[in-house]
Amino acid sequence: MQKFRRKPAVRAFTASVTSLLMLISIISMSTNASAATPAASNRLVFGPLKTNILFSDLGVLDLQQSAEKQFACLSPVAPVRCYTPQQIRSAYTISTLLSHGITGDGRTIVIVDAYSSPTIAKDLKYFDKLFHLPDPEFSVVAPDGVPVYDANDPNQNGWASEISLDVEWAHAVAPGAKIVLVEAKSSNDPDILSAMRYAVQKNLGDVISQSYGEGEACSAVPLSAQHDVFREAVDKGITLIAASGDEGAAQQAQPPLCGGNAIFYQAASTPATDPLVTAVGATQLDAGSKKGAYGGEIALNETDISSIPYTFASGGGFSTVFKRPSYQDGVPTIGKYRGVPDVAYSGAINGGVLAVQSSSTPPPYEPHVYTFGGTSVGSPQWAGIAALADQFAGKRLGFLNKALYTIGKGGHYDESFHDITFGNNTFHIVDFSEVVSGYSTRKGWDPVTGWGTPKVATLVPLLAQLVNKHDSNGL
Repeated sequence: MQKFRRKPAVRAFTASVTSLLMLISIISMSTNASAATPAASNRLVFGPLKTNILFSDLGVLDLQQSAEKQFACLSPVAPVRCYTPQQIRSAYTISTLLSHGITGDGRTIVIVDAYSSPTIAKDLKYFDKLFHLPDPEFSVVAPDGVPVYDANDPNQNGWASEISLDVEWAHAVAPGAKIVLVEAKSSNDPDILSAMRYAVQKNLGDVISQSYGEGEACSAVPLSAQHDVFREAVDKGITLIAASGDEGAAQQAQPPLCGGNAIFYQAASTPATDPLVTAVGATQLDAGSKKGAYGGEIALNETDISSIPYTFASGGGFSTVFKRPSYQDGVPTIGKYRGVPDVAYSGAINGGVLAVQSSSTPPPYEPHVYTFGGTSVGSPQWAGIAALADQFAGKRLGFLNKALYTIGKGGHYDESFHDITFGNNTFHIVDFSEVVSGYSTRKGWDPVTGWGTPKVATLVPLLAQLVNKHDSNGL
């Protein structure tokens, strides 16, 4: 499955099964993300499952200064913006629920990632101090063990970055919820599935976030086996969330499994395509002022990011494995197969979120602050929204998609979602040597941003009203 990641020198990497697909020049991002300098030529680092992130180093954390004084990207007039938890909460009306005591209290969010971060507990505390958040109850489980962490391994380092983003931002949305990080021993498909199966069988939490993916044909485990685990989760009332990917309508080829001779090919991302999963796409959010006033959104499709040689866009499209589930009946743009994503969330690099990570530097691990973008930004935050909804309802809501589509097709759509109607997810390599045609946004659901981004203060009570634990029946 795939993820975007970074080395300590702040280079962006992608992961896929093949190791020698192409030789490219990676450009490192400057600390203000507005200028770039050439880096040495590097091969892409490939691994079976990809994280869906890109990130940029803003420098060493100084807890003696406010975030606004440390990070120029927080200025409303900065050419490249970044956002704090308070701004995102305000833009999506999460703060309204928090002010009324709906914080995720009594609920548990499970994060499934690969490898480990030896500094995640410390980094979470740094993050909380920087943004004046309460420390949550946090634990780490590695059911199959993990290798000793190596900061010089870009694959492990990239997953450590994913861990920082996932844990810290799930907590930012649902500060009262417990968080359990489940670490797979590698990013290989069977190891990720083993970690997921453990989380489900042990019933570790109310909602599970998965910030990784790959083309359906690329999976080294049968999707039916993954679906069986997801079915067990839904039967227990567990909500499943997954990122839809950051290469638009494309996925990286992984010969001989998938993609043929192409570097990228048209495909949607698993596990997001599973009908039991709520798939999260990405937008570029204008959060306006320092307080985070909502200023509008467009579909994520950034082509001027010098750290990667191709489009950074919201993953979306149609499954070739799963037929259209009943909850997608009546959506005019969906044919015979499952369409993704279901919903979306802020995920641009220009408009990235701030997070703390120490493990990208050698011991004693100096804490740095990074900006993160990608659909991995949205997956843990939607998991946080699900935790808020569980607390509001006083029970596990579990499978959300039937309710989400009922809202999308009904009279409460405009008050529950920001409908994204500008942009597309066509993918191309910067020199246009390879182009994968994508889809355009439209009114209502589309295979770029789904139903759009949440107006949480309205959406959560509606979910609590509409969701039934057994709504997955009849898919």
